[in-house]
Amino acid sequence: MSRVNVVVALLIAIGVTALAVVAMLVARRYAPEGSRFTDGDRASGVFGVLATGFSVLLGFIIFLAFSSYDGARSGAESEATIVAQQIQTAQYLPAPAAGELTGELICYARSVAGEEWDALDSGVLGEQVNPWGVQMFHTISAVEPSTDPQQSAYDRWMDQTADREQARVDRIHGAEGIIPAPLWLVLWIVCGVIFVYLLFFADRAEGAATQGVLMGSVTLVITLMMLLLVFFDHPHGDGVGRLQPTAMERTLGLIDQQMEAAGVDVDPPCDEHGRAG
Repeated sequence: MSRVNVVVALLIAIGVTALAVVAMLVARRYAPEGSRFTDGDRASGVFGVLATGFSVLLGFIIFLAFSSYDGARSGAESEATIVAQQIQTAQYLPAPAAGELTGELICYARSVAGEEWDALDSGVLGEQVNPWGVQMFHTISAVEPSTDPQQSAYDRWMDQTADREQARVDRIHGAEGIIPAPLWLVLWIVCGVIFVYLLFFADRAEGAATQGVLMGSVTLVITLMMLLLVFFDHPHGDGVGRLQPTAMERTLGLIDQQMEAAGVDVDPPCDEHGRAG
């Protein structure tokens, strides 16, 4: 899947660039010698203002989008780490809550790496809460610590729960896109303005290759930048660089090793995808 996405992106960039070059060559055929501008220096100065304004705006947006992408990646890693820590904390809580919470944590991790990540990929997660997070809340609410170690574990569990929930918020932030529609509209309009403006540089006296490179190089760079912005706007899913549930899957393997080493036997109340069994 990742190679397919890269190929599609390359085909889009090549296709858009080819169409722009063809449009320039057609405009060149009907353009006067010296282009349609009588003052080339003035026209170049105006184009410089357009290009600079667009590049600054696009660069700023890409920086913000990358920050959101990095925050989602960090949130996924933190969430996975906290789940592994809560497995250890749960063992110090009184029975039968210790076993119930351990199984529910495993189901939470499976759900994150399974159904929840699929929902992130398709953009339908919305404001849904993880059902196993709700189940753990009900389980811990019935716990009454009777010893100092249990009380300490209870307090620690509550702190870790708050941290886990914040990490989940960071992970799913931007799953439905962080760039508002008006900003996309402005970017596409500016792209169109730059394209039309470049057509006025069509010059019958210049060679076709020169005119093609003039239009093609600008179009290719802008197209690649816009594709990069689309990538950062939807960071979850299949494809090169997109976020995957790798951290949580690694945590699930670590949990199995820890439980086997500690001799803890728990039957999680869910299937391998985190669905309630």
